[in-house]
Amino acid sequence: MQEEHGGNSGQGRKNLWAPWRVEYIQSLSESGECFICRDLGAPEDDDKNLVLWRTAQSIVILNRFPYNNGHLLIAPQRHIGELEQASDEELLELLKLVRESQKVLSMAIKPHGFNVGMNFGRCGGAGLPEHLHVHVVPRWDGDTNFMNVCSDTNVVSQSLTELLDQLKQISKEHNLPDL
Repeated sequence: MQEEHGGNSGQGRKNLWAPWRVEYIQSLSESGECFICRDLGAPEDDDKNLVLWRTAQSIVILNRFPYNNGHLLIAPQRHIGELEQASDEELLELLKLVRESQKVLSMAIKPHGFNVGMNFGRCGGAGLPEHLHVHVVPRWDGDTNFMNVCSDTNVVSQSLTELLDQLKQISKEHNLPDL
């Protein structure tokens, strides 16, 4: 007997529990600040906040809820939500940081390719529509497997803190970001 858990399709609904996401969901409601602005606040907390780099106008952070290992977010330090609000200098630095992010990720985890993108508005897929940011997502041949296709689940193969340490070490050795 198949138990129905909602919907009107007549098919049972499957649940995938993701209790680690509650931290993100609660952080959105507990603070009036977006997490990017919150993480900008205290450089001494950069490791805890998974900050890879800070530059004159931008910040690069490991995504706490990645689509793939090495998923980075690159954002202006200024709290702006739209491209039209960004200065030419901010836009140039964001794009340079995309390039530098691809360099350090290539050296560290050797992806076969990258997805680089931006989402605007909730209906456009933005989880944080009020703060402009760029996603840099490393990809590997065959990384869309049965877990992703059948369960809509991503398998991330390395801890965020381990990867952050690795990226910081490589950044130091290669003087990155080189803006």
